[in-house]
Amino acid sequence: MRLNIKAALMSAFVLPGLGQIYKGDRRKGIILVILVNFFLLAALWLVMQGVGQLVLATGNHGGIDAGHVMEQLQQHSPLARLLLAGFFCLWIYAVVDAALAKCNGGCEPR
Repeated sequence: MRLNIKAALMSAFVLPGLGQIYKGDRRKGIILVILVNFFLLAALWLVMQGVGQLVLATGNHGGIDAGHVMEQLQQHSPLARLLLAGFFCLWIYAVVDAALAKCNGGCEPR
């Protein structure tokens, strides 16, 4: 039981998938780490694309107003939101799985 709590805390606060690796399920843990990083980086990339287009559009010819910023960011917003939702779903799955899954060898109760 204590091992499950430690694995769940590792997946919740350190890195989603780390609890699975700690409990001996390396394949699942590595897949979770890769997927979580993909979702997070893809969402960040989309937001930065909107900001980059905004900077290119304004250049040095004037100020940036709030309406123009929101217009540029909302073009990429639906997909970024979907990617962030996928990130949070994977995060919750990693925590619950680390807490409930049995140890697959390689881990000793301490």
